[in-house]
Amino acid sequence: MLNKYAKRGLILLVVGVIFNLVGWFVMTDEVEIAGYKLKYGWMMILGVLFFGTGFLYILYSLIRKVEHSSILEERASKRKKFWSKIGPKKHA
Repeated sequence: MLNKYAKRGLILLVVGVIFNLVGWFVMTDEVEIAGYKLKYGWMMILGVLFFGTGFLYILYSLIRKVEHSSILEERASKRKKFWSKIGPKKHA
């Protein structure tokens, strides 16, 4: 299951790849829409920015996942230590 940062990162990564592919296509073939030549540079810049942001989001989601598991382990060890100190009470 993906958390919200992984989902956003994956979406931004795909959008970045699409922008770069469209920019590359426009760079190789001059494309005109309604008499206006499309400039590939801005598409590729946006593609790189989206791709980079998506990569950082995915990296952040992985760091959060590792941090969460280490916090859970730490809490479990503290709980175990606490209950081992108390132990079962023996009545005489």
